[in-house]
Amino acid sequence: MLDTHGRAAVQPIISKTAQSFLKMGLTANHITYLAFFVGIMASVLVYFGQPIIGVAVLWLSGFLDAVDGSMARMSKSSSSWGTVLDVTFDRVVEAGILVALALRHPEPTILLLFLLLAISIIFTMTIFLTVGALSEKESYKSFYYQPGLAERTEGFILFSLLVLFQGQLVVWTIVFIAVELITGIQRLLEAKRILS
Repeated sequence: MLDTHGRAAVQPIISKTAQSFLKMGLTANHITYLAFFVGIMASVLVYFGQPIIGVAVLWLSGFLDAVDGSMARMSKSSSSWGTVLDVTFDRVVEAGILVALALRHPEPTILLLFLLLAISIIFTMTIFLTVGALSEKESYKSFYYQPGLAERTEGFILFSLLVLFQGQLVVWTIVFIAVELITGIQRLLEAKRILS
């Protein structure tokens, strides 16, 4: 939702950063790899009990993840391989945060909720990726980007809440699961409408 409706507000900063990187001779794929490395570092920081720094580094990773796409469009170097890397690395970074939190909180209830959260993310992402692959619609990305209650920014907000308020992991994980399921249902209904 925030990505769809709020992108224009932050795009000037993303574009300026993309231009700066391109002037330095970097490619979109360089920044994709950098965003991935930074995202994994966020998980390491969370695991070692540095939640505030971990969240800051996670958001830096997300910012770089937005910059790489702008770089690809500016340099007309968008590629299917870049899209595969981008989507795959995003999921690995998210999984890393969940693994770090699970290792810090191995209580059965928390682990069960994390499992359900992972399933809800898989459910939502499966619909998103399938519709993106099957739809003839175009977006500013390399495939149709389905809007929904939970997009990348909402995911980062919810992961941040999990990391920063670990005393309320049960509550925030349930909220996260609910948001993912609502998003999945939204996307499923839209898929029926546009693909039927």
